[in-house]
Amino acid sequence: MTLLRTQMKQLAEAAHQSSFSLAQLDAKVKSKILREAAGSLKKNWKKIVNANMKDLRYADQAGLGSAMKDRLRLDKERVVKMADAAAEVAQLPDPIGRILAKWKRPNGIEISKVTVPLGVILIIYESRPNVTSECASLCFKSGNTVILRGGKEAFHSNRAIAAIYRQILKKHHLPQEAVTFIQTTDRSAIDNLLQMDRDINLVIPRGGEALIRRVAELSRIPVIKHYKGVCHVYIDREADLKKAFKIALNAKCQRVSVCNAMETLLVHQKAAPRFLPLFGEMLRAHHCEIRGDRLTRRFIPYAKQAKEADWYTEYLDDILSIRVVKDAAEAIRHINHYGSSHTDAIVTENKKTAKQFADQVDSSSVMINVSTRFSDGNEYGFGAEIGISTDKIHARGPMGLDGLTSYKYLVKGNGQIRQ
Repeated sequence: MTLLRTQMKQLAEAAHQSSFSLAQLDAKVKSKILREAAGSLKKNWKKIVNANMKDLRYADQAGLGSAMKDRLRLDKERVVKMADAAAEVAQLPDPIGRILAKWKRPNGIEISKVTVPLGVILIIYESRPNVTSECASLCFKSGNTVILRGGKEAFHSNRAIAAIYRQILKKHHLPQEAVTFIQTTDRSAIDNLLQMDRDINLVIPRGGEALIRRVAELSRIPVIKHYKGVCHVYIDREADLKKAFKIALNAKCQRVSVCNAMETLLVHQKAAPRFLPLFGEMLRAHHCEIRGDRLTRRFIPYAKQAKEADWYTEYLDDILSIRVVKDAAEAIRHINHYGSSHTDAIVTENKKTAKQFADQVDSSSVMINVSTRFSDGNEYGFGAEIGISTDKIHARGPMGLDGLTSYKYLVKGNGQIRQ
């Protein structure tokens, strides 16, 4: 056994042992610790930002693009938002020990279905260091131990944030392994951990398509995939164009580097002459490149010709694909074929068309007359999120505390035996 594999095995076993202590913690204690962690994040914002500056220097040397650096960058305001999210998680109802159902059988035994933690969760992610705090706070609140493996581009930032949580755990005489940060960027560390299904209960990969596919292929542990966000907005023939301009511009340009930003715009052929020329100018003012089909380029002559690959692409950049469609049915077919089941929106005043879209689009979040940018755990009232699951099993969409629990059956009797 190699030294690195031995180290990862010891790390996973320690995390597993810590999960038993964490699962027994009182709800008030968990909330208190999270409030202290939030306060410590604010108090130590300069230390976190200084660590982040090391990562940004690496990003410059590595030639990372502006959108990627935006995902990576931390300043005081972003650290404060990170802390506020942890404080909000602290205030949420405790998800553990809830009775989901209860019933009595004819023989007198009473059965309760009760929520419990999952155990140990391995989270593999890229770029955004605020994920470290979000995952630590949500996993701790739900009684789960978390093993954090961020991308090498955010190594120093992630380590500084994780250290704050571990210091608070130490202060309260709790195992620091409850928030474990992998102190190496060696990719084989993850390859080893993905085989340790006796100690790790769930893997959540967040990042690019290549990362997620690799994790799913190698893992012996159940995986919930937080896949790419090829998000669409469809402008219907009966859209209120004032709403449509606001929603589409916000969905694309408010922050291009996030997974719930619009990547493809679909426009009904009857709305296209009124909508596309002006919207094209709006995009140009935001320095957003347009890639369109033949009809789109009729209304936006300076648009580049879209290729087949563009319809599948999550740009995370100032680039937008646009297609003109015959009707809502064609828009739905496009979304279900090219989309990633993340977040898709319709702008329409027709309730029947809105219902058709909501019923037939197979995505984790379907928005009606609202920007895709609201597909977010914090905006949904979860305090923060582990990520946005594009799977259908166990958890789907923005994944908060409930998605980090399982359940067990508690059966009570008075001496009953089975005949």
